[in-house]
Amino acid sequence: MTEWTATVYALTVAEVPQTDDPSAAFAAVVALRRLADRMEREAVDEALARGWTWQQVAQALGVSRQAAHKRHARRTRGRGATQEDR
Repeated sequence: MTEWTATVYALTVAEVPQTDDPSAAFAAVVALRRLADRMEREAVDEALARGWTWQQVAQALGVSRQAAHKRHARRTRGRGATQEDR
């Protein structure tokens, strides 16, 4: 089990705030979005470092190649496939 998988499994339903406290619920939503964004960035970086194409990355994320490239290419430039390459 990877560190990320363990982190995700560690989040249990008991830790999710009840909907009767909107402030806590929104704070949880923000925290989960930040975690998901961080996990996505790190997964894309690792995939590109291992030679994945933008098409493979996009398929894994459930988006188009163009959408994956637009979101991550600027940050990952020089660390993997370019739009023209793949």
